Amino acid sequence: MILSDKTLKQLIDSGNLVFSPITDHSIQPASIDCRLGNHYLVVEQNKMESITLDSEIQYREIEGDSITIPPHTFLLATTEEYIELPNDLTAFVEGRSSIGRIGLFIQNAGWVDPGFKGKITLELYNANSLPIKLERGRRICQLVFCKMDCPADKPYDGKYQGQKKAVGSRVFKDKEVAGS
Repeated sequence: MILSDKTLKQLIDSGNLVFSPITDHSIQPASIDCRLGNHYLVVEQNKMESITLDSEIQYREIEGDSITIPPHTFLLATTEEYIELPNDLTAFVEGRSSIGRIGLFIQNAGWVDPGFKGKITLELYNANSLPIKLERGRRICQLVFCKMDCPADKPYDGKYQGQKKAVGSRVFKDKEVAGS
């Protein structure tokens, strides 16, 4: 079940859902808007021959109140907001339609697990043929919250728990099961 603005306000007011900072304009009919933070990561393409799933990726950090994304370029960014999901809620990260219409694709693998605590790392891709300039504090995406049928037995406690900035891929830390 997708949660309404009324339910989201109640969960925040009761402290069961942490979403900070929040404004009256953040809460939409069935989502909460997130704003762009000031921390970014760009893959250091000149320092690696290729990207593999079993070695650490090298990134260059950028901090600032604005960033210009060149055409056909990928980077990681963070939200301004810090969230803490209870063990019975999950959230989908969705780009805002107005942002998608300028050719900026936004993801975060699309999913936030129950029990997650931290800022959301966003994957941004400029699919346009022109640069896109982004400003800190602008609404960039939205979280759509879903109530689970029961609390998770094993809430999220993974490699991105507690992130305060954009965090690069840690896929190299995955424990793969042999034969799968």
